[in-house]
Amino acid sequence: MYDVIIIGAGVSGAAAARELSRYNAKVCVIEKEEDVCCGTSKANSAIVHAGYDAKEGSLMAKLNVRGNALMEQLSKDLDFPFKRIGSLVVCKDEEDMPNLKALYDRGVANGVPGLRILSKEEVHEMESNLADDIYAALYAPSAGIVCPFHLNIALAENANANGVEFKFDTEVTDLKKTGEIWEVHTNQGVFETKYVVNAAGVYADKFHNMVSEKKIHITPRRGDYCLLDKSAGNHVSHTIFALPGKYGKGILITPTVHGNLLLGPTAVDIEDKEGTNTTREGLDQVIAGANLNVKNIPMRQVITSFAGLRAHEDGGDFQIEELTDVPGFIDVAGIESPGLTSAPAIGVYVCDLVKKMMEDTDRQINPGDSGNLRSFEVADKQKSSGRLQEKENFIETRKGIVHFAELSLEEQKELIQKDPAYGQVICRCETVTEGEILDAIRRPLGARTLDGVKRRVRAGMGRCQGGFCTPRIMEILSRECGIPLE
Repeated sequence: MYDVIIIGAGVSGAAAARELSRYNAKVCVIEKEEDVCCGTSKANSAIVHAGYDAKEGSLMAKLNVRGNALMEQLSKDLDFPFKRIGSLVVCKDEEDMPNLKALYDRGVANGVPGLRILSKEEVHEMESNLADDIYAALYAPSAGIVCPFHLNIALAENANANGVEFKFDTEVTDLKKTGEIWEVHTNQGVFETKYVVNAAGVYADKFHNMVSEKKIHITPRRGDYCLLDKSAGNHVSHTIFALPGKYGKGILITPTVHGNLLLGPTAVDIEDKEGTNTTREGLDQVIAGANLNVKNIPMRQVITSFAGLRAHEDGGDFQIEELTDVPGFIDVAGIESPGLTSAPAIGVYVCDLVKKMMEDTDRQINPGDSGNLRSFEVADKQKSSGRLQEKENFIETRKGIVHFAELSLEEQKELIQKDPAYGQVICRCETVTEGEILDAIRRPLGARTLDGVKRRVRAGMGRCQGGFCTPRIMEILSRECGIPLE
């Protein structure tokens, strides 16, 4: 019996799990894939949006701005890479200035700090590789970039260190409620819980519609990307957006926290919730769109392309609420861009919803005014109630994997003396050592697959895209996990 089961180990589910782990509650995250960060959270623009784009007063706008504000301290507490580099929304014609001004006004209304509209001269001085015909730009200094894998993994590891259970390769097949208790049916058996949090990404509508009479619909919106080598990483120093259109923010150009250059995404609505294949048409659109706003992009430095799916709900806003017709069931649905930015705030928001549900249940079970009771009686009452009690021993911080290539020569020598595995380079392109790979496998919620290692230490993400290191990593995984190589 669990207090809360969260369906989905993406960034929203992991953020909710981490916030709930602050309290004395029995929490479990159920994930159908073999690891955290296997859906929308692993394939996106890795942007921390400022918050000027979402509609005024929307939940999306509120959580975007709050999530942005929380990200810097969270990155320090949980040790994942984040940089506040600022963003530019560029326009090419004086006729577009009212639209740029409207974006500025929306950002101000949403509480975005430091927004400025830059002249042609100012913006070209800031970015020398912008297209010559850029007329003006909206500058948002609070925008940033993050590693989506490390953010998701850090949240999950910290939640796990604080007692949250994770069950992988566990697919939810049915949800049934008997009295106050939910039965969560999976391919690994039935789990019972008092509350369910539906953070299933593009599948969130499936679980919502399984239990509610008020149906929702999520469209998988595919976005194609091109990733360029680190030799192109300094081509721009800010995230460059076009003025937003019907399907979002258009093709962006941005540095990544690891020094690459990223172009994309497209926005193609599809039916297949697993349709992450790239298309020639989509990649052509990425290249053409990027070249409209930035000149001389070295496209010969593209090292890979990929596609991700955004969970677009028909209402166009985040759907985060306890269902009115299904008590004890919280939706975390429609989490598309700026979902990654909003994740820290989503975690807090969901945790507050769970606390409120528990307090409402407590009031139903124990009606009356507890203020008349003596203090020890109040304590006993709360102990037996459904209210969440904060842990005294909550672990606030988490230390990530040491990246050998980022250490000084003296630090590298010292590390090799302690553990010779750090003297064995496995991935040449990213200079990833065996010691880092072993840490990725052995730490809480450790990697069990090639992709799991890749997301934690970047082995296979460099110029040769795993051509050299793949067999070596597989040998290490086989040895460490007791899994036959084949």
